[in-house]
Amino acid sequence: MARGCLQGVKFLMFAFNLLFWLGGCGILGVGIWLAATQGNFATLSPSFPSLSAANLLIVTGTFIMAIGFVGCIGAIKENKCLLLTFFVMLLLVFLLEATITILFFAYTDKIDRYAQQDLKKGLHLYGTPGNVGLTNAWSIIQTDFRCCGVSNYTDWFEVYNATRVPDSCCLEFSESCGLHAPGTWWKAPCYETVKMWLQENLLAVGIFGLCTALVQILGLTFAMTMYCQVVKADTYCA
Repeated sequence: MARGCLQGVKFLMFAFNLLFWLGGCGILGVGIWLAATQGNFATLSPSFPSLSAANLLIVTGTFIMAIGFVGCIGAIKENKCLLLTFFVMLLLVFLLEATITILFFAYTDKIDRYAQQDLKKGLHLYGTPGNVGLTNAWSIIQTDFRCCGVSNYTDWFEVYNATRVPDSCCLEFSESCGLHAPGTWWKAPCYETVKMWLQENLLAVGIFGLCTALVQILGLTFAMTMYCQVVKADTYCA
C-alpha cells in the first residue's frame, strides 16, 4: 500500500518538475534570444547596469532549470537528500519572493523617491559612449508611452544645459525636432505614465503572482509528501 502511494506521488512529482524544468528552459531561451537580438536594450538605472530584461530572464531561467532538475532526479531516484534539497531551495525562493513583496508595499514611497532620483541620474548618460542600451531604452519608452523625462520634459534641460529634449519626445518625430518649441513635445512624465500603466494592469500582475505562488506551494507539497512516502517505504521494507 505504501509502495503504491509512493509510485503515485513519484509520478506527480516527476511530471511537475519536468514541466518546471521545461519552463526554465523556455525562460532561459527567451533571455538568450533577447541578449543576442536586443543586446543594445539595457536597464534605465545607472546604479544597476546589469539589471536588464535579458539578464534577469537568463538568471531566472537557469535557477528554475536547476531546481527542476534536482526535483526530477530526486523523484526518479527516490532520493531523500535530493527531495529535501529541492524542498529547501523552493521554500527559500518562496520566502524571498514573499519578503520582497511585503517590503515593496511597506516602503512604496521611499522606493518611488529613490527610483525617480536614480532614473534622473541615468538621463545624464543618455547618448554618451558605451550607453547605447540606456539610450535606446529611453527612446523606446518615450515613444511607446508618449511621455518625456522622468518627472517632466524639463528634466532633459539639465542634461543638455539647454531648452531641448531627445527627438523621441516629439509629438511628430523628425530629425532634431527636440530643438523645437515645447508645444511640439509630449508633456506626460514617463515615471507616472508607466506607473499608471502598471496599476491598470495590476489584476493581470496579481493573477500571475498568485499562480506563481500556487505552483510553488504545489511543488513544496509534492516534495514533502514524496519525502514522507520514501521514509515510510524504507521503514516498511526494513
